[in-house]
Amino acid sequence: MANLPTQSFQQIVTNAIAGIQGRSAKLINFSQGSSLRAIVEGFAGVFLWFQAMALQLLSAMRLSTAVGADVDSFTADFMPTIGVSNGVASPRLGSQAATGQVTFARFTAAPSTCFVPVGATLTTSDGTNTAFAVISDTTNPYFSATLQGYTLPSSTLSMTVAVEASVSGSSGNVSANTITVMTSPITGIDTVTNIAAFTNGADQESDSALKARFAAYILGLSRGDIFGLNASILGTDVTVQYALTEGYNLDGSYRPGYFFVVADDGSGNPPQSFLTAITNAVQAVRPLSIQAGVFPPTIIQANVSMQITTAPTYDHNTVIAQVAALVATNIDSLGLGNSLFWSQIAAWAYTVPGVTSVQNVQINGVYGDAASLITTQTTQDGTLNYVTSTVKANDVTVS
Repeated sequence: MANLPTQSFQQIVTNAIAGIQGRSAKLINFSQGSSLRAIVEGFAGVFLWFQAMALQLLSAMRLSTAVGADVDSFTADFMPTIGVSNGVASPRLGSQAATGQVTFARFTAAPSTCFVPVGATLTTSDGTNTAFAVISDTTNPYFSATLQGYTLPSSTLSMTVAVEASVSGSSGNVSANTITVMTSPITGIDTVTNIAAFTNGADQESDSALKARFAAYILGLSRGDIFGLNASILGTDVTVQYALTEGYNLDGSYRPGYFFVVADDGSGNPPQSFLTAITNAVQAVRPLSIQAGVFPPTIIQANVSMQITTAPTYDHNTVIAQVAALVATNIDSLGLGNSLFWSQIAAWAYTVPGVTSVQNVQINGVYGDAASLITTQTTQDGTLNYVTSTVKANDVTVS
């Protein structure tokens, strides 16, 4: 929460009195019990309330400092709501009632049967008076869906049935052999007990638990898709450039369940530490069972030559140097995946003051569109163009 320069009640009163006296031409009585001091103290109480409201608002506006209903309303703006908590729709997980098994028994295996209905109530004898009720369990051989209860067969001493705490929460977690009191009359049953402790009761999700789950939810939204990959890779370095190709190997052969990233830091020859960082970023968002690879770009060297004519009022050698520097800089700034087209060279040269004509432009000794350096290649099945290269200036010769 933001650190506001708050003041105590006494500080507000003192500052108000000092302000009034500083602006008054004569001494004013603000002693304890005076009318003017009572007025100032009354206003100070209101100001103190305003201050408290501002602090409470700041606390509620940030999830890290919000509590209760403010946590519910904040997270509900982003996460699916599953119910109402603290009076508002909320994604907060509700409490869970403790469940377990209790054993109903009789002292003598009489020839008669005994029936324990669903809903029969029990409680503990340990002083907590935690209430439990018998619940349906269709997997239990003693249970009858028709009768909605459990039947202890004749000549059988005991049977074990499922029960649930009447109140959800951790209060239903009880020690073994503590559920021993039958609060519903059950004919023919003499004793009841829980052989094992109940431990699965849970209170409603706490503020801290919901906040942690909210963070995981937001982070989870970025996993396993192009948006998550973007965020993860772009978070590694301010100069990062990358290209993603799905379903193919770097050589263009088809490979389902695989993607690769060609990454560059702008240099064309990124260091291993950079590639390691990109690899870690990719692995952080890669879905399970999907494989991925990270590769540096292939550098396409550009050797450029041209002839220019300069205006009479310009020094030819100076213009030559300016053109060469500009072309080299522009080539090196193209970035990953951007091709160098033959027509661009002349266009760049014409932007230099004094250049009146550009002729005989060559890239790697070739004229025309055939000289263009393309940074993409086609997959082996001919269905996709994908990025593998970056263009860098090796030599620029201007005459």
